Amino acid sequence: MNFEFATRVKKIPPYLFAEMEDRVSIKKAQGVDIIELGIGDPDLPTPAPIVEEVRKHVLDPENHNYPTSAGELETRQAVADYYKKRFGVEVDPKGEVCILLGSKEGLANIARAFVNPGEKVIVPDPSYPVYAQGATTLCDAVSVRVPLQPKRNFWFEDSPAVLDRTARMIYVNYPNNPTGAVASKEYLIGLYTWCQQTDTIMVYDNAYSELTFDGYVAPSILEYGKEGAIEFGSVSKTFNMTGYRIGYAVGDSKLITGLKKVKSQVDSGAPKFLQKAAAFALSQYTGRDKPRMVQDNIRVFQERRDLLVKGLRDLGFKVDPPKGTFYLWFQVGGSSMAFAEKMLNLGVVVTPGIGFGQAGEGYIRIAATQPTARIEEALERMRRAL
Repeated sequence: MNFEFATRVKKIPPYLFAEMEDRVSIKKAQGVDIIELGIGDPDLPTPAPIVEEVRKHVLDPENHNYPTSAGELETRQAVADYYKKRFGVEVDPKGEVCILLGSKEGLANIARAFVNPGEKVIVPDPSYPVYAQGATTLCDAVSVRVPLQPKRNFWFEDSPAVLDRTARMIYVNYPNNPTGAVASKEYLIGLYTWCQQTDTIMVYDNAYSELTFDGYVAPSILEYGKEGAIEFGSVSKTFNMTGYRIGYAVGDSKLITGLKKVKSQVDSGAPKFLQKAAAFALSQYTGRDKPRMVQDNIRVFQERRDLLVKGLRDLGFKVDPPKGTFYLWFQVGGSSMAFAEKMLNLGVVVTPGIGFGQAGEGYIRIAATQPTARIEEALERMRRAL
């Protein structure tokens, strides 16, 4: 039988990361020693106390039944407690928190709840592909791509007035993937105020809030207001729990209600034993400061960041050390795909910037997710080739 994809699916470009995985698999099958600096998947293990929590709860038969699609109240309470301690924000665990199968799922489903076909969604360029594809395109909506300005620390222009006032929703992400940029309080307040004035839903992707360096402390957008805003977070990067698929959404109760309504039709929630492990992880926060297990992560990633910055500078690239995320974002003076292909032939996986939007062309993203010895080997391979 001859089946065709739905029109909305036909509009989705090939997912760059999936294509990269296929190419890497071919190289591995050929016996090539691959150094993976592409996808942002931490190589560090989940802290042992969290793993022990999983073990404890998975052995309890009470955790083997269906959870709720909105998340167990115990887990939502843990998220609310975390927001109070970490950001000083009061949230209602019953009406203002939703547990997710990783924040990626929520970032897509929030558009399904509030964006109609033909409506506009403002998407930063470059940005995480889910904003434009998993959310906007799959809702038959229109992506309004707005370039992030390198000279403005990868923000939009000086004034939000450059943004489309007729948009239904806007995605904002700091610390930023892929650029590693962070945003000032004044800049974020300006964006939030603009959203209030234009009735634009603000979707704030805060997945990297805890992965920061050099004394920088990332805020929550909810510190500046909750009405019309929804924030997405995750334990994935904070606690090296990417495979656990636990995230959360916090914010305006109407937005949370819409998200829950969508989720009630498409999933049955995350396993209870994983939710309890995530709740335990978040409970390690006793205040604004990061707990020891997170600080240990930061020290490792900062050492790797500094090693990459120095090595890439020695190779002639202009690289600024990011204050957030474990990504380095730099120009290569030509096609990002061609550069990434050249690196792959050396057994070094990097991500071409074009995969994050047209404004990413000419850039490369490198993730500091390998031990220092492997990073040094990757830099040496690059030195020999360049």
